[in-house]
Amino acid sequence: MKYKMQDKQNQLIERISDRHLVVGVDIAQQVHVARAVNYRGIVVGNPLSFENSEVGFTRLLEWIKGLKAVKNFDKAIVGMEPTGHYWINLSKWLYEQNIDVVSVNPHLVKKNKENRDNTQSKSDKKDALVIADMVKNGYYAFIRPTSEPFEKLRVLMANRDVIVKRLVSSINQINRWVDIVFPELRQVFKDFKGKGAIATLRLFPTPRELRSMEAQDIVKGWKTLMKRHAGFKKAQLLIELAKHSVGSHQAHDAYKLHLEQLLEEFDLATA
Repeated sequence: MKYKMQDKQNQLIERISDRHLVVGVDIAQQVHVARAVNYRGIVVGNPLSFENSEVGFTRLLEWIKGLKAVKNFDKAIVGMEPTGHYWINLSKWLYEQNIDVVSVNPHLVKKNKENRDNTQSKSDKKDALVIADMVKNGYYAFIRPTSEPFEKLRVLMANRDVIVKRLVSSINQINRWVDIVFPELRQVFKDFKGKGAIATLRLFPTPRELRSMEAQDIVKGWKTLMKRHAGFKKAQLLIELAKHSVGSHQAHDAYKLHLEQLLEEFDLATA
C-alpha cells in the first residue's frame, strides 16, 4: 500500500516540469492571496491579493499570464485548500479558462508551515506559498467539474441533510418544552410528531388553558385541524391531567411564544 501511494505521488511530481508555473492560493471569504513558485520551489514574482469576484479572478489570470511570459513558462497549475465553500467558484472559473486546478489537504498544509521559515506562524501569504510548495512536491489531487445531474443531486442531498437536522432539533426541543410545561401530555399522546399531539400543541398547549375548557370544545378544536381526532375520552383525560399538572406555572406567555416558534420550525422541516 505504501509503495502504491509513493508511486502515485511520484507520478504527480513528474507532472510538474520546469515549464510549469506553480501557484498556491489561500482562500478567504472576500479576498484571496496567490503566490507562485517554479518546479524547484523558488519563489516567482510578488504576492497577489484579489477579490472574490469576476474582476478579481481576471486579475489572477492576468497575473499568471504575466509571470508565465516573464519567466518563459508555458504551463500553469493552481492549488488551493478545499475548505468551506469559498474555493468552489474560483476553481470552476479557472477550469473554464483551461487552467489545471488541484486541491491540497488542509491538514498537510498545517503540518508543512515550518518548511519555509521554521515557525508555525500563519499569514495568508505564507499559507499560499506552503500550498504552492505542496503542489510541486506532488501532494495534490485534481479538481474536476461535476455534471449537471450530479450537481443537482449533491445540492438536493445537502438540502435534505439540513432539513433532517432541523426536524430532529425541533422535535427534541418540543419534547423538552412538554417535559417542562405539561409533562402529563405524554399520557395522552405517546408520539409528539403525530397529528393529534401537534394539533393540541397548536390550539391549547398549556394546562392553564385546558383547565377552563370543556371536552366538547377540545374536540371541536381538533376537528378544525384534522378529520380523525383523538376522541371525547382523550379530551376529558386532557382536562383532568391539566388540573393536576406539575408543569411549570411561570413565564406562561414566554413558553407559549417559544412553542409557536418551535412549531414553525417543525412546519418548515416537514413541509
